[in-house]
Amino acid sequence: MAEAISRRLVIGGLSAFPLAAQAAVIEAFDAVVQRPGARSRGSAPTYASLTDAIAAAPADGRRPFRILVTRGIWEGQVVVDKPFVHLIGEDRQGSIINHLAASGLAAPDGRPWGTFRTPTVFVRAPDFRAERLTINNAFDGLAEMSKPAGLHSHNGAGPQAVALMLDKGSDRAVLIDCDILSYQDTLFPDAGTSLFDHCLIAGSYDFIFGAGRAWFEGCEIRSRPRPVDPVEGYITAPSTPIDQPFGFVFNACRVTKETGVARRSVFLGRPWRPSSSFPDGRYGDPRFVGAATFLNCWMDDHIAAAGWTEMWYTGRDGNPRTMLQPEQVRFATFGSSGPGAADFSRGERLTGQQAAAITQQRVVGPRT
Repeated sequence: MAEAISRRLVIGGLSAFPLAAQAAVIEAFDAVVQRPGARSRGSAPTYASLTDAIAAAPADGRRPFRILVTRGIWEGQVVVDKPFVHLIGEDRQGSIINHLAASGLAAPDGRPWGTFRTPTVFVRAPDFRAERLTINNAFDGLAEMSKPAGLHSHNGAGPQAVALMLDKGSDRAVLIDCDILSYQDTLFPDAGTSLFDHCLIAGSYDFIFGAGRAWFEGCEIRSRPRPVDPVEGYITAPSTPIDQPFGFVFNACRVTKETGVARRSVFLGRPWRPSSSFPDGRYGDPRFVGAATFLNCWMDDHIAAAGWTEMWYTGRDGNPRTMLQPEQVRFATFGSSGPGAADFSRGERLTGQQAAAITQQRVVGPRT
């Protein structure tokens, strides 16, 4: 009975139940994040911030530590550095983890944030889980990029603003029915494996990027407008290690757009090759050979006819505009449909047999 109530909570939200049923559900949580003075939500300890609730989780947790995130906008960066932390929202659009930071803005220490310090949520421990909530970077990329002297992507340290980073230490992360929102560099699954199940990921420019292995099942991948560049954007920018057989796999997803995104203006991806230091200098590391695959996805008409495109990196000769081409990495599609589907001129087109061999189990392992 308790399992049935818990499952109904995930589907319908806490407020859909009588008070007695709500109390039964609350008892399943180890902590509740709520406003001071709010009505008691059962016997679980209450905390005024997510940071405080996560601090209460055991450092060597071997079972889920379930935190109910009640409705509200919960401000501030969150670091999940303990295993088996589960964040369960009371309402997908109403339970919002929110922070404003962008690469080119000044951080509290006076230095620019830089991309890798901007995430609203950092995950640095295994077996993280999030359900029915929103992770938002509140930096208004659209407004900023519309200013003549605003932060622009071509300036380097600009409008990069990460919502969620799966950082070193993260593995077996699961996100279900979550909204992950920003404009540039929204989602950074850079380590371990991760599963995104019926989530919304929205952004405009390299908005799903990194070196991790991630499976996206039934998600909406939504492009947002960029009014200042002839190319509206790029969905993925994987930096997959060459010895890793899979990077990002999108299965039965909907690739959509917001109003204002031009027809044929967004590429499915481009290959990111970060630099590393070698005895003869610092340049693009050849160990990074991006991998991204779209399987049986519906695509709106904003997808470029080529499908995929190139990306620059610093060559061994020091040339900062050395180009890495889609044909030099692992980009592929199969079974695309919708007005944006095409016989893309770049990237690999898989056979049915090849596509059938790419499974969730093979990419990220089993999930409960």
